[in-house]
Amino acid sequence: MITELTAQTEPVTETGIELLEEMLSISSPSTQERELGQWLVAKLRAMGFAARRDEAGNVVAFWGSGPREVMLLGHMDTVPGFIPVRREESRLFGRGAVDAKGPLAAAITAVARQPAGAACRFTIIGAVEEEGSSRGARHLVNRKAPDQLVILEPSGWDAVTLGYKGSLKLRYRLSQAMGHGAGPNESAADRAIAFVRRLQDHALTQGERLGSFERLDARILRFHADHDGFRDTAAMTVGFRLPPNFDVPSFQRELEQWANGAELRFEYADAAVRAEKNTPVVRAFLKGIRDAGGMPRFKMKTGTSDMNILAPVWGCPTLAYGPGDSKLDHTPDEAIDLEEFARGVDVLTSALNYLAR
Repeated sequence: MITELTAQTEPVTETGIELLEEMLSISSPSTQERELGQWLVAKLRAMGFAARRDEAGNVVAFWGSGPREVMLLGHMDTVPGFIPVRREESRLFGRGAVDAKGPLAAAITAVARQPAGAACRFTIIGAVEEEGSSRGARHLVNRKAPDQLVILEPSGWDAVTLGYKGSLKLRYRLSQAMGHGAGPNESAADRAIAFVRRLQDHALTQGERLGSFERLDARILRFHADHDGFRDTAAMTVGFRLPPNFDVPSFQRELEQWANGAELRFEYADAAVRAEKNTPVVRAFLKGIRDAGGMPRFKMKTGTSDMNILAPVWGCPTLAYGPGDSKLDHTPDEAIDLEEFARGVDVLTSALNYLAR
C-alpha cells in the first residue's frame, strides 16, 4: 500500500516541497503577511483553486462544491528571525518550515489531489497573526461553522493533536521614587522579580501532582528595568498557560492583591480546548495514518493555537494535524524532514478522501 501510494504521488509530493520552499522564501513575520498572502492567492488560482484574501488579510481558497464543508485552517505568519532557506540532505530549513508553513503547504498539496468534482467542499485558510493576537482567526468566528475542522499545526505525521492549553498575557509596570543602590529599599526590578517568583511558586504548588496539560504555567516573556535619576521603573510581560476549566477572573483578582502598587493590565484570555476522540474527522485521520504505515498517537499540547478560538465557538468536530517536529518551533534550527513532509501529505490525502466520501 505504501509503495503503491508513493509511486503514484511522488511528482505531486515534490511539487508540494517546491511550494513550501517558495513559501519559506517569502518572509512573513506576524503582521507582515501581505506579500505572502498576495503570492499565495495567485499560486492557488494557478493550481485550480478559487482563492482570495478576506478583509483581515487571510487567504481563503475553495476546492470542490459539495454540500458538506471540511475546513483546513493554518497560518501564514511566523515568529521573527531569518533562517536561510536551504536543503541539507533530507531536511528543508527556513522560518516557518514547521510552524506552520509546512503543514499549510502539505494541506494545499493534499487538497489539490482530490477530484475537482468532489462531493465535499474543501476550504483552506491561511490565517494572519496567529503568533500574536490571532486576528485572522478572530475575524472568522462569526462565519458559518464548517462540518469538520482541521487546524494545520505540527503534530508529527503519525499523530493528531486533540487539545491545547489556554493562554493569558499580563503586562506589569511599576514606577517608584529612586533610592540609593546601597539603601534598604528594594528596587523596582527587585519587586518585579519577587512578584514573578510568587506567581511561579503558586503555580508549582498548585500543579505538583498534575500532568503538564492540567497545571498552570507562568513564564516571563519580556523584562525591562531602568531609571531616569528620579523614578525607578520595571516593566515586564508574563505569559500564562492555562489548564482546562481554569477560573481566570478569580486568578486575576488574586494577582491584583499581590501587585503591591504595580499596575497590572490583562490581555486576551483564551480557554484551554480539548476535542472529542470519536468523531468523523478523527476517524479519518487515524485511518490516513494507518494507510501510510503508521501507528496513530494522540497528543495534548501545552501551547495554544487557533483551535482555542474557533473550536469552542463553532462546536464542530476538530483536531490539529501537520507534519513536522514541534520541538523545532521558533528555534534557530527550524527545519522539516522531507520524508516526514511527504508522509504528512499522504496522510492528509487519505483522510480527506475518506471525509469526502
